[in-house]
Amino acid sequence: MRKAGYFLVLIFLCVTFVFAQGYKGKGRFKGIVFDEGGNPLEGVKIILYSLKAQSGFETMTDAKGKWKAFYVRGGAWNIDFEKPGYMPKKISAQIKEYDKNPDLEVKLKKIEGLIITDKLKEDLREGNKLFNEKKYEEAAEAYKKVIEESPDTYILYKNIGNCYFQMEKYDQAEEYYKKVLEKDHKNQEVMLLIGNCYANRGNNEEALEWYNKIEFEKIDDPTVLFNIGSNFYTQSKFEEALKYYKKAVEIQENFLDAIYQLGLTYLTLGDSQDAIKTFDNYLKFDQDSKRAIQVKGFIEFLKKKIEDKS
Repeated sequence: MRKAGYFLVLIFLCVTFVFAQGYKGKGRFKGIVFDEGGNPLEGVKIILYSLKAQSGFETMTDAKGKWKAFYVRGGAWNIDFEKPGYMPKKISAQIKEYDKNPDLEVKLKKIEGLIITDKLKEDLREGNKLFNEKKYEEAAEAYKKVIEESPDTYILYKNIGNCYFQMEKYDQAEEYYKKVLEKDHKNQEVMLLIGNCYANRGNNEEALEWYNKIEFEKIDDPTVLFNIGSNFYTQSKFEEALKYYKKAVEIQENFLDAIYQLGLTYLTLGDSQDAIKTFDNYLKFDQDSKRAIQVKGFIEFLKKKIEDKS
């Protein structure tokens, strides 16, 4: 769980990326972006980054909220969704280069009462630049300055918390995360971050209390589900972990980390049949990596175990 905040996006990332062409390949995938009311969002900037190629590109949604990414290489991709006036969102996707990929559907939450001025964009850009350069103390001060000048940007307390989290100053990170809850007491992402602070301090019971505050039925972000499931797993609460991993995979069927952990959880619980089924599913998306070799070993072991019992 250390550095779990890595998976969570900074608000209003305004940095312009200049990427090499290493992401090129034969894969194709696409998606659509909605608001909370289910209406398509036009003009959403989408930043796509291939972890394998260490490069990527940008695109925009059309009038129907749709976007496309063609001729890309397979593997893990990080995808950021940004639109002024809306909470940005980050997801991870495992892209197949030679098979059909499922459409990606994302919802963005509107930020009420926030006017995005050119100066505000510039100040945010500076804070984000400092954060990306790992100058976390300076980035935190830059974000604090923005809030002082524009109190409606209280959501930036999360960014400040992320700075302290990266510096492993978990008490201060928690303090700033809770400032977001003072304004938005149902913010489940911040609840997760507070839970991460407790987990990284070794206060596992308190961490689980915060994770349990997040309504399971309302979580539709596979990364959030995976992170919570992983915390339950490390605490040997395997039945709880199973629930979160299963939903993560239901939402994002090619989420390799979640599929793998789901298989391990079934294995730990002694459910050999479901473990085999899950590991077989993993191999549909990844057959050549070191982990795939390990997965094949699990399947062989479990099948032999079942044969020996029969």
